[in-house]
Amino acid sequence: MIRTALTAAAGDDMKEISINELRPVKIGQTENPEAGTGCTVFICEEGMKAGLDVRGGGPASRESQLLDPLTASRAIHGIVLSGGSAFGLSAAGGVMRYLEERGIGYDVGVTKVPLVVQSSLFDLTAGDGFVRPDEAMGFKAAMLAAEAPNYKDGNFGAGCGAAVGKLGGMATCMKTGMGSFAVQTGDLKIGAVVALNALGDIFDWKTGKQIAGLLTEDKKSFRGSSEMLASQTGAAENRFTGNTTLGVIITNADFEKPALCKIAGMGHDGYARSIRPVHTSYDGDSIYAVSAGCVKADMDAVGTLASEVIGEAIKRAVMGAESAYGFPAARDLGF
Repeated sequence: MIRTALTAAAGDDMKEISINELRPVKIGQTENPEAGTGCTVFICEEGMKAGLDVRGGGPASRESQLLDPLTASRAIHGIVLSGGSAFGLSAAGGVMRYLEERGIGYDVGVTKVPLVVQSSLFDLTAGDGFVRPDEAMGFKAAMLAAEAPNYKDGNFGAGCGAAVGKLGGMATCMKTGMGSFAVQTGDLKIGAVVALNALGDIFDWKTGKQIAGLLTEDKKSFRGSSEMLASQTGAAENRFTGNTTLGVIITNADFEKPALCKIAGMGHDGYARSIRPVHTSYDGDSIYAVSAGCVKADMDAVGTLASEVIGEAIKRAVMGAESAYGFPAARDLGF
């Protein structure tokens, strides 16, 4: 067991676990490293209850209304996080095709309709901006999730082309990627997966130390994105209106959609501790919360843990990334 600030503070009752232990949710991902894009798919054949909270002003999403507590659906079968901005939303069609071919979905008589939601981030400036996640990539990621789950942190899946600190343009941003963290306390398990692709700077959620973000032109130190943004009183022409950090919280606690929407909202506290500025009109920051179990737990306790596993997953999305596309990663800068 790796002792982190979170597990150490909680004592011996809490331990770190792998995000892949949060079954029956299974995660698969695939990417095109040359193009700098990819997708990460979460599937649950028997269905998973889910909520969503969107705080950024520029989301690219599909079927998000399924997660409104007022809609009829009680469960979904898949979540897709992808690159490609709005172009990448077609990846969900491939996930639906994979699940339909295996008889997974909502029975409508003539077939079963898989309920699949998706959010996309902006990575068109990483590699080849005209190659985006499509149905074939979504199908492959779903197949991997179901048959050979392959999630790992770093430059993979939806995080393949992810970067942060873009307020000064892509020449002074930093490479990030996918990050995950999960814990168990008693019977309760909770974890988070984050595709970190923010306009702003990244800070260690526990210590407040900056760990990634807007670089000086010589790339030897950081500049402050919040300070730079505050000084720009004129109207912006283009701030890459599709940066977007995407997260999925997974727990084996038993909650329905209203509580899961609240937990997703509390998960955004982890964004706020770790990303500055955050939730701007130039980000599409979104968090899904998924219940795939029957453990009885307090909603506010789970929401509090959710914000902390999100914060740690963001840190690992920084530390697990490798330099690519001319964007340096934290591991190569050494400050």
